[in-house]
Amino acid sequence: MSGLTPSWYHATNIALHAIACVLVTRVSLAVASLRPGFATLTGLLFAAHPVHTEAVTGIVGRADVLACIFFLLSFLAYHGQQTAYVWSSVCLGALSMLAKETGITVLPLNLLYDLCRSWHSIKRSIFEARWNDDSRHFSRRAAALLVSFGVLLVVRLALLHGTLPKFSPQDNPAAFHPCFHVRLLTFCYLAALNCWLLLCPATLSHDWQMGSVPLVASLADTRNLATCLFFGGCLILTYKAFTDFEQQRHPPLLLGWMFLVLPFLPASNLFITVGFVVAERVLYLPSVGWILLVVYGMQISWTAIPRRRSLITTGIVLLLLLGCYRTILRNRDWTSRETLLRAGLRSLPHNAKMHYNFANFLRDTSQPNRAILHYQLALWLWPTYASAHNNLGTLSVGDQAEQHFLAAIHAQPGHVNAHYNLGQLYRKTNRTEECIRMLQKCVSLDPAYTPAYLVLARLATGPTAGVLLRHVVRLQPKSPDHLAEYASWLYQNGKWLPSLKYYLKAMEVSPSHRSSLLGTVRILRSRGQWPRVHQLITRWHLMLRAKRGGLVYRGDLYIRAWQLQSESRRRAHQHQGNICLSQGGCSTPRVASVSVQLEQDSNKSEQLERAPRCNVRTCRQSRKGKARVTAPALLVQNLLETL
Repeated sequence: MSGLTPSWYHATNIALHAIACVLVTRVSLAVASLRPGFATLTGLLFAAHPVHTEAVTGIVGRADVLACIFFLLSFLAYHGQQTAYVWSSVCLGALSMLAKETGITVLPLNLLYDLCRSWHSIKRSIFEARWNDDSRHFSRRAAALLVSFGVLLVVRLALLHGTLPKFSPQDNPAAFHPCFHVRLLTFCYLAALNCWLLLCPATLSHDWQMGSVPLVASLADTRNLATCLFFGGCLILTYKAFTDFEQQRHPPLLLGWMFLVLPFLPASNLFITVGFVVAERVLYLPSVGWILLVVYGMQISWTAIPRRRSLITTGIVLLLLLGCYRTILRNRDWTSRETLLRAGLRSLPHNAKMHYNFANFLRDTSQPNRAILHYQLALWLWPTYASAHNNLGTLSVGDQAEQHFLAAIHAQPGHVNAHYNLGQLYRKTNRTEECIRMLQKCVSLDPAYTPAYLVLARLATGPTAGVLLRHVVRLQPKSPDHLAEYASWLYQNGKWLPSLKYYLKAMEVSPSHRSSLLGTVRILRSRGQWPRVHQLITRWHLMLRAKRGGLVYRGDLYIRAWQLQSESRRRAHQHQGNICLSQGGCSTPRVASVSVQLEQDSNKSEQLERAPRCNVRTCRQSRKGKARVTAPALLVQNLLETL
């Protein structure tokens, strides 16, 4: 609706975030049974938490926000009223899963919390060895949830074609480490680090890959203390939550634990490998549980220590103000690509990918010397960074460029761009055989890599070039450049009819494609199709006029020319005459006047904005044996000169 205007994307995300905040407040009040004031505080803290900036600011994070909304709606449909709407909850859970894979955890969360609420009747059924109404209803709900959970898992795997996504060591270094204890220690520490980001979001970054979090290689690493503290706290919290099954005096404690742990499990690397080390946007949903626990602790303190309520109030206000201030600062980091990358370098200067991305930005903004410096820093931090070698090679020359391309291929044999760039380097240095070998390697690695086919076609001769160009057109049938290039090859090989067909296809894709229009005009002119030539070039000039911001009106030179030509053709048909001029002169003064006026317009593109009036003149026949120029030929010639 709004095209690519970024403000509307941000406004939509903010509106969705506001809906999520309202739902968090509703869950705190209706299910967790917090007091109204503290339930409102839960929504306010959720709204102002700085870790949510990535999810709310970026378009990619919208998936996490939508998943959270459907997650909370599913939970409220199951537990928010006296009657559990099981199938409505399942459908909303499916929508949450479609938005983000972690959304499927709402079904086990619903089941686990239902088990807690139905525990007394279930325990009575166990001891009495017979079903009562409550336990029977629970068993039906549990069966529906378990079956739905299994079906949704199968559907999700089917969408992935039965395989999990594949990642590289750069995405998640710990997952590819050969030692099991290193992987286990690192993943456990990453869980503690995510918890720390929820507690103290001082260091935030949009990218935590490639060395941002060094591997925990031994038990002597001091970071293991943080891991022990985190899991010790989790064990205490778990014990406290599940021992409350009997009394059920602390519903927010159990609910906060479930919201914190269950949605985070798919992203924890403990069960399946994910393509990131830390991602702040995946904390959007688990933060609901964290904030519930914090606010419930405030409520207990408010009740237990009435004399310190002023101090507690001051702490709450300071917490909200700090959250808002940090969120505002973090939003400034997301203002542009440059500010985001600079903020990432300040937060994680030892992140090789951060230097690589900043070098890409410098290269795109024509700062090659600084780009080379950051590429070199990325390689110093990660010597086998294939993409950094490849991009550094594009900024280098001669043997140095070749060394970087070869290093990229050695570090990552399947790096298609490195093979292509090396092939281009060989082509420029007249090493044709090596160039062809590299390009053939490109298409073997990626059969849909069209740049390699295009270069091979330019190096080939005879029918081979046509076969390659035809394959490129099949791969990208909506590319006017590729269609026009294949059409040009067909025309050069005497196949004007297929050439015209592909030129017209290119113009269907892009009506203002210059080379396609010129190619079409050349073919039609060679076949004597003057009316169609006139029509095409008139359309071209009108599109140029509109593209430059000029107005297209009824008195326009080219519109008037086309109207006159159409009128003369209509009159010629009425009188069964010929619209072309006779050899002795012009039989149709209006058509003749158009040709003379367009002759005055040749090589003067600025006259396109003036649109002068037509003056009736006559075509003059060339004298003394010189070749005669017919009005249509003169018309096309002058129009082509203005292109």
